[in-house]
Amino acid sequence: MTDAEQPSATPAEASADYQKMIRVEASPQALFDALTSVSGLAAWWTRVTGSGDAGGELRFFMSSPEPLVIHVDEATRPTSVRWTVTECSFLPDWVGTRPTFTITPVDGNASELQLRHHGLTPELDCIGMCTRGWDHFLARSLREYVEVGHGSPHGSSADKARRV
Repeated sequence: MTDAEQPSATPAEASADYQKMIRVEASPQALFDALTSVSGLAAWWTRVTGSGDAGGELRFFMSSPEPLVIHVDEATRPTSVRWTVTECSFLPDWVGTRPTFTITPVDGNASELQLRHHGLTPELDCIGMCTRGWDHFLARSLREYVEVGHGSPHGSSADKARRV
């Protein structure tokens, strides 16, 4: 389905999607690379294989033996990345959801990153866990990775501490 074919969301439905904006001291190019390269994604989120290019597929390995599989719908340097979750045995609510990252340059070498996870809404059973996860991985781990060169990905001591 193309964007033009997507059903229009009412303002209430649109605002129900999980959304997070962070400002980082990094260029839009650095953020884009962190969202599209296997090495970048692994440094702030979790072990991953595949291609972050438009039309590619990424397989993320968390605690489950089965990976989270994401189709890369769009990767437009350096402004946007759009994914569709195609498989997720450990969080079936995620299948069909669409994380969308929008990168905006701001003053100096800073950028704003807006994540809108279309379909990740309060009605889903995983909303609490997913919100805490995105909050950690974006606001802490991704920021640390692009600003200082190392993040707090899945399995790191910071990740384990937040789960306690």
